[in-house]
Amino acid sequence: MKKSSNQTVFLTTSEVSLSNTSPRHKPPISNGILGMTIFIVTEAMFFAALISAYLVIRSGQDEWPPWGQPRLPIETTAINTIILVASGVFMFFSHKLFKKNKIIEGHRLMGISILLGSFFLIAQGREWLELIEFGLTVSSSVYGGLFYLIIGAHGFHVLGTILVLLYYWQKLKNSKNQIELENIFPFQILWYFVVIVWPILYTLIYLN
Repeated sequence: MKKSSNQTVFLTTSEVSLSNTSPRHKPPISNGILGMTIFIVTEAMFFAALISAYLVIRSGQDEWPPWGQPRLPIETTAINTIILVASGVFMFFSHKLFKKNKIIEGHRLMGISILLGSFFLIAQGREWLELIEFGLTVSSSVYGGLFYLIIGAHGFHVLGTILVLLYYWQKLKNSKNQIELENIFPFQILWYFVVIVWPILYTLIYLN
């Protein structure tokens, strides 16, 4: 009920617009990061299945690696492992700088991380070529098949993640806007996963 301008104005609830009274809250986690988290969980299960199969098959063998198969290059791969871990560290600090809106510094560290990750991938490729020359192939033994399946799956993840990070690194170099940063964050998290998985694989397959 409304009265004259000199009197108190009473409005019914139906007359009050509530459309703009509720503040919009930013979700605690973005859709990109949520989707990447779900993807990483599935990939963790995938690698867990591969590792479980490897351990079961290895436990049923009298000799591992089988006789006549070349031994894996433990020392050189250890150095390569350190390089990949360093790549993860650089990516972590890059992410921290991006969060502080220090885009130029974060972009630089991200580039170093991608470079180290690419070096890791190239070194692993050279290792594969040398092992093939020494007779370790997919069809040479169960040992060879499992090695290339598990290490190859990890290498595929490394390659795919590097390509996506390189794409966004180049876009960020040209635009340096917040939208690109939001797209980069999920793949930085994926890179952490790729880096963390490798020392586990190195310990199980190279050292045991």
